[in-house]
Amino acid sequence: MSFTLLSSPLQGFTDFRFRNAFHHFFGGIDTFYAPYIRLDGKLVIKSSYQRDLQLENNTSLHLIPQVMTNDAEEFLFVVKYIQDLGYTELNWNLGCPYPMVTKRGMGSGLVKEADKIDYILDRVHTETNVIVSMKMRMGYDDSSEILDTFPVLEKYPIKNIAIHARIGKQLYKGGVDLDAFQRCVENTSHKLYYNGDITTVSGFKKMQERFPSIDHWMIGRGLIADPFLPSMIKANTLEYPENRWEIFKEFHDTIYQEYDAFLSGPTPIKMKMQGFWEFFSQSFSNPQKTFKAIKKANNPVAYQSTVAEILKKEISLS
Repeated sequence: MSFTLLSSPLQGFTDFRFRNAFHHFFGGIDTFYAPYIRLDGKLVIKSSYQRDLQLENNTSLHLIPQVMTNDAEEFLFVVKYIQDLGYTELNWNLGCPYPMVTKRGMGSGLVKEADKIDYILDRVHTETNVIVSMKMRMGYDDSSEILDTFPVLEKYPIKNIAIHARIGKQLYKGGVDLDAFQRCVENTSHKLYYNGDITTVSGFKKMQERFPSIDHWMIGRGLIADPFLPSMIKANTLEYPENRWEIFKEFHDTIYQEYDAFLSGPTPIKMKMQGFWEFFSQSFSNPQKTFKAIKKANNPVAYQSTVAEILKKEISLS
């Protein structure tokens, strides 16, 4: 069966600079989701969100904007904004697990509020013609919470529901709950996408075997940890390209230059790249040692030298 791979948005990581470089050097992703727009009660779109969604910054790939809100007026405001830019679909984030979000009744903290979900979807579908898709966790406290939303969701022409097979309070700890995801498959007529812990080609194949009806698969942290993963899944291969580390170096240098030009001063770029290396290092021969070396590099010159040494070692081992 043919399948589609999608990039799950990670706030602070998968903005247009990362997406464009990833798409150019690695490929394999059919659709990217933009990190969520969050308004916090003010009907104003931050400049960072504006830059991320500008069409001229997303010319080579298919992008879907995302909103995180528990307020109908905010949702409608974002609908108008993205439609004015030319987008036709808006993804609604009911998946974010972080307490600073969930304590305010947003992200996965909203899953148990079926009546509020109903009200917002009714307003959006009555007052706009936007295509709505959703990204959800299975609840915040319990995986049964999502099941209580399904009768509400059945009332609306939701394009799809991407489900991360964890509950919110897990954050990213512990394993995914595949039995709970199976219950979701059995209890909705909506098209479901699977999200959660796709980190290897062999792991992906096992997921396909477990859920034969699923043909859309969303990759989040695994895509940053191993940028070759989507293209290798598409090619059905366990073999990396011969020039794996040279390609990675070009990709790394591209995003480093992009962020360095945008961020002011050595500390922001250091923290930005350190965030990426927390994921990147997982694909290196000694992840802990690799990340420790990156953290010790306290200035741009030391950082560049450290990266060169890390890659030189990997090339010698391959």
